[in-house]
Amino acid sequence: MSRRVAGKRTLDLMEAIRTRIATRALAAGDRLPSVRSFAATMGVSPSTVVEAYDRLAAEGLIRAQRGSGFFVSGHALPPLRLADTQAPRVRAVDPFWVSRESLDSDAAVLKPGCGWLPADWMPNEALRRAMRTLARGTDDLLAYYGSTRGSLALRRILLNRLADEGIAAQPAHLMLAGSGTQALDLVCRFVLRPGDTVLIDDPCYFNFRALLGAHQVKLVGVPYTPSGPDVEMFEALLNAERPRLYITNSALHNPTGATLSPQCAHRLLNLAVQHDLILVEDDIFADFEPAPSTRLATLDGLDRVIRIGSFSKTLSASVRCGYIAACADWIEGLVDLQVATNFGGPSPVAAELIAHVLAGGGYRKHMDEVRQRLVRARREVAERLHGLGMEPWLMPRGGFNLWCRLPAELDAARVAQSAREQGIVLAPGNVFSVSHGAADFMRFNVAHTLDPRIYQVLADVLRNTPRMEASRPPSAEPGRATS
Repeated sequence: MSRRVAGKRTLDLMEAIRTRIATRALAAGDRLPSVRSFAATMGVSPSTVVEAYDRLAAEGLIRAQRGSGFFVSGHALPPLRLADTQAPRVRAVDPFWVSRESLDSDAAVLKPGCGWLPADWMPNEALRRAMRTLARGTDDLLAYYGSTRGSLALRRILLNRLADEGIAAQPAHLMLAGSGTQALDLVCRFVLRPGDTVLIDDPCYFNFRALLGAHQVKLVGVPYTPSGPDVEMFEALLNAERPRLYITNSALHNPTGATLSPQCAHRLLNLAVQHDLILVEDDIFADFEPAPSTRLATLDGLDRVIRIGSFSKTLSASVRCGYIAACADWIEGLVDLQVATNFGGPSPVAAELIAHVLAGGGYRKHMDEVRQRLVRARREVAERLHGLGMEPWLMPRGGFNLWCRLPAELDAARVAQSAREQGIVLAPGNVFSVSHGAADFMRFNVAHTLDPRIYQVLADVLRNTPRMEASRPPSAEPGRATS
């Protein structure tokens, strides 16, 4: 029997026992079947049962009693309470609702509202080969903390990528972080204080709103247009609000899919200099572009622009590692902050794994294939949504997001709630909007919106969801929203 098959059977046995305990078929103190009898029942070798029991004992779920066998631990499961049988409380449809529903729902739930690619679109074989290589590496890699700036191999790759953009970054300008989200959190901890004002796009990536809320800052939205933020409104808000920070996606903006124009980028940087504004450029979607577009960090040279990014969208959301590129003095402070909050850089295993895949030569081919698949998916999904009365705000030049307007006077939050009851997770517009001016918009991940069942549910939900009592105010138009 192959090692992989044996390992799977061990996991299957462990899951069978967990299920019996969770359903109260086995209660605290109950004796588990003997190794020999359970092996015969399950059709496996006794050694497989022994391994499964030993692993469950290490988890504390069961305990071994010498000469008597294995028993369910007294703390394996709390006593069943009436509250456990009641439905969970209804949550407001906010950024946390979308995140929790996307992350916690099981595999049977369809997720056109999620923010990642399907597992079978990812370079899983390349990751497996890299894992095997790392498993044969030194013990230090598997056992020790990460260095404060992160893997040297991955940082070299990232410095070369920055150089290809025209950014003359040195090692002192770059550090790795645990993820793109942690990179942004470190920047916020470093730059902001409670009560500061932060300028964000309206609409913007919904977790920007969630993360910034945790930092107790004032959020002000600037209307977003097909070529970037509304520059006239941007300048007016700088004068009125005096924000400390502006956070945006320059390429393939989330959720709209728009791309920053060179003219808009130059005006933003000029205004930032005039108003002593720091800009954070989240470049996580860069590799989905068919050709590079304008970047704030390239024009600025990492003077007042901080670049963050990660590979969770293109390689693996399970193997997380982000990065920060900024002026050297800021990186020094951010490194100290990462030591204080994480005791070192990101997981060495995760960082080296990503470095192996990027250096292996197959990443470019992988991304070429992904971009081609997304072109087809965007076209197909846009056509099928059009048949339901939903229209894209614009057709992006790349990426996997479509920002679509619903038929007249439909509330996207109500649509999302009704769809969730039928096993579909959607991302309604107002979770992306600080002004709540996108009530009739929805973000679709085209790679997860190919299953015909989604359109059957959408057709039913759109037909049966009550219309909003009042028509959408002028501020709800993306590109015209107010703070």
